[in-house]
Amino acid sequence: MVWIALFFLIPLYVVFCVAFGTVDPIFRSPVPIWNPLEWQFTQVEVVWDRLFGPDNFYLPAVLRTLLYVAIAVVACLIIAFPVAYFTARYAGNYRGLVLALLVAPFFISYMMRMLAWINLLQPDGLVNTIITLGGVVPLDINWLSGNPYVVVMGLIYGYVPYMLLPLFAALDRISPSLIEAARDLGASGFDLFRRVILPMSLPGIVAGTLLISLPMMGDYFTSDLLSKSPNTAMIGNLINLSIVAPGQAGQAGTLLILVLLVLLIPMVLYTRSNARAEVRS
Repeated sequence: MVWIALFFLIPLYVVFCVAFGTVDPIFRSPVPIWNPLEWQFTQVEVVWDRLFGPDNFYLPAVLRTLLYVAIAVVACLIIAFPVAYFTARYAGNYRGLVLALLVAPFFISYMMRMLAWINLLQPDGLVNTIITLGGVVPLDINWLSGNPYVVVMGLIYGYVPYMLLPLFAALDRISPSLIEAARDLGASGFDLFRRVILPMSLPGIVAGTLLISLPMMGDYFTSDLLSKSPNTAMIGNLINLSIVAPGQAGQAGTLLILVLLVLLIPMVLYTRSNARAEVRS
């Protein structure tokens, strides 16, 4: 509890104090208001107007982020589930080694891995060289010119291991005797997956989804490095730009609170469903 208070609750309270604070009229720096009774909503109104007002130039980035995150989460699940299932069911005594080999490349800095993708996707990079057969096929593909699918690909590549680990933990807890019993009772492969494996792996699916959704929602490196176009900007890019812009730190705090609220609902539902499952058991 002390750890949570020091490294989560106190910083979160600071964000609220900045979001509901004021701006120094001379230096344009944020002035937090520490007393909740004195909080002001000027910055919140600015963000609300930029979301739902006449200009609403924040709204496309918010909707774009929700779409990108939804596609990336589903893709991460499709990629990670069979890998986690194979590791849990068939890797045997080598499962620890297999997991280590799968996750080890991702110990490298996220930014460095995105920079590696830039080298691969640039006009004269390896990807275009393979597609054009070394320049024989006359194709001119610029992957890094604001393509949404490249940004989504970067999100998938960056966060898929964090979906893999919760899935492995959930699948590893399924008793092999349950699978054998289902087969003895005549369950087909699809029925076995639908009625035994999938329901028992739901906690891992939900945990992995929540685990990668939050950093994806605040991600700004991926779009900056793989696109550099405002047409692929996400909420994280808006927060980053607001932080570095004079007098807009409160707006960045408000956007951060918005991201937290969007993800708070599924977190609460997940916690309540787990509590009910424990009571029933």
